Amino acid sequence: MEEKRQEKNVDVIIPVYKPDETLKRLLKCLGEQSYPIRRIIIMNTERPYWKEEEYAWVPNLEVHHVTKEEFDHGGTRNKGAGYSQADVMVFMTDDAVPADKNLIKALVKGLDQTGKGGEKVVAAYGRQLPNPDCALAEQYTRSFNYPEQSRVKTGKDLKELGIKTFFASNVCCAYDRAEFLKAGGFTGKTIFNEDMIYAGNAVRHRGQAVAYAADAKVYHSHNYSCIAQFKRNFDLAVSQADHPEVFEGIRSEGEGIRLVKKTCAWLVKEGKPWLVPGVIVKSGFKYMGYLLGKRYRSLPGRLVLSFTMNKEYWNKE
Repeated sequence: MEEKRQEKNVDVIIPVYKPDETLKRLLKCLGEQSYPIRRIIIMNTERPYWKEEEYAWVPNLEVHHVTKEEFDHGGTRNKGAGYSQADVMVFMTDDAVPADKNLIKALVKGLDQTGKGGEKVVAAYGRQLPNPDCALAEQYTRSFNYPEQSRVKTGKDLKELGIKTFFASNVCCAYDRAEFLKAGGFTGKTIFNEDMIYAGNAVRHRGQAVAYAADAKVYHSHNYSCIAQFKRNFDLAVSQADHPEVFEGIRSEGEGIRLVKKTCAWLVKEGKPWLVPGVIVKSGFKYMGYLLGKRYRSLPGRLVLSFTMNKEYWNKE
């Protein structure tokens, strides 16, 4: 009789800041998953914000605290990974809620694939669906970045996909822990974008693959203002400027222009042409933030601090 295949065990790691009802919904949904979760590891920023009694109902919960000054997008997640002994680590953010009971199962399945040339999948990220309060244009952005079709991406896709070859998101992303440790984890100090830096190094330098698992679905969206988009794109570009080994020679502006055109066309088709100017203005803010972030080294420090979303990062600098 054939022996049953050993199931991979899974830990979920969630950085948390000022937990709210969304986190409780997320934890409840994780408790209902069809695929067993070994442990949920919380990396909470600022101990006073965590009320232990409010989470006593969550089984297998492990909480570790860092200060706001200690928090780093890559470093804090690496600390969380250090507490895991699982085969698979699923990183999530505290505002992403599983859409169904098969999130973990679909992510693990995503890791079990290989690229067309036999490349090993080392990370599998899920599909982000818009929240009910999501603005109409942002709903389209979600479907543009997270389509219905799954895909395995390798270095061979760079010509077709450009920077999207490296696209991955720690909003909901599973990692092969053995490969993660072998690679040294996330870059230890980064303003942002630790997921794409990891994916880019895996694809570009280690001959590995990244999977998009469209069946692994979470509800996650933001209605950012123009200024917030500017700051977010500034930080995104800073992370790219700091990691030329990943992003050099790969243009991303074309993908942004394509998104703007397709969003505007979709709004017209939906009978909402008056929303088009808002999309164009917001896209202008995004682009300005990106251009300035790419050139942050030539900017005065006070401007950098006013342009960034992550002031603590610069204070450490």
